[in-house]
Amino acid sequence: MPYRIGLPHYANTAPLVRYLEPPAGVELRWGVPTELNRWLLEGSVDLSLVSSYFYLEQRGYLRALPDFSVAVLGPVYSVNLFHKKPWHELRRLALTGESATSVRLLEHLLERSGVKATLEAGATDLTALDEYDGVLLIGDRALSAYAGLLTQLPTSVHSLSEVVSGVRVTDLSMRWFRETQLPFVFAVWATRADEPPPCEVVELLRQARRSGLGRLAEVAAAEGERLGIEPRLVQHYLWNFRYHLEIPDRLGLAAFGGAVGLPERDEYWSV
Repeated sequence: MPYRIGLPHYANTAPLVRYLEPPAGVELRWGVPTELNRWLLEGSVDLSLVSSYFYLEQRGYLRALPDFSVAVLGPVYSVNLFHKKPWHELRRLALTGESATSVRLLEHLLERSGVKATLEAGATDLTALDEYDGVLLIGDRALSAYAGLLTQLPTSVHSLSEVVSGVRVTDLSMRWFRETQLPFVFAVWATRADEPPPCEVVELLRQARRSGLGRLAEVAAAEGERLGIEPRLVQHYLWNFRYHLEIPDRLGLAAFGGAVGLPERDEYWSV
């Protein structure tokens, strides 16, 4: 039976997977985060990028690779609550169904600021703003929605507006950073705890990451063409990510676990 790796098809993981060339005996399976979580749990894949909230929920049953993450320190640009009312006036929100981590982060941030809003699944684009106070989008949908609101490209990251074309954009990772001064970890690579990953597969992933980060302009150009977004904007988006689960990222993951009642155990594979 082949060794199966689960992957999401998002721009923010493109530096990890664009140059991933599986040898004979290794297969790639693509899905959204909620699918990848389920596949790893049920055994449809052997190693997968999984959302951090799911990983924390399954602590003890899953174990993470020691040096892989999808994390940011500050704005992430692709986990956004789009809304027309101010934050403290939000009452009814539409949610993406793609990521439990982003939804749980939103719930935590609302609770921390005393906002009591009803959250309803089913959002796919900004048309939900016709019915709801806000809409949570993640990944490529969020990035494309934000880019679509821009009337011109910003000259600097410092000139990115939080109100674009009359729509407020709350970056959840930035709001987390303002609270904690820590990175937010959105995903880790994990396997089931009783099935250690083959060293050659982990090295394959490391080599793919080295190639992707070393050729970031090429990755950004390809993703920009796929999404219809200016490559310069995509390149800035990608170089903002932290892909190595360093000590600050582990502290951020532990802080998130504590915040949502899922304390993390510091258990990683040694590979």
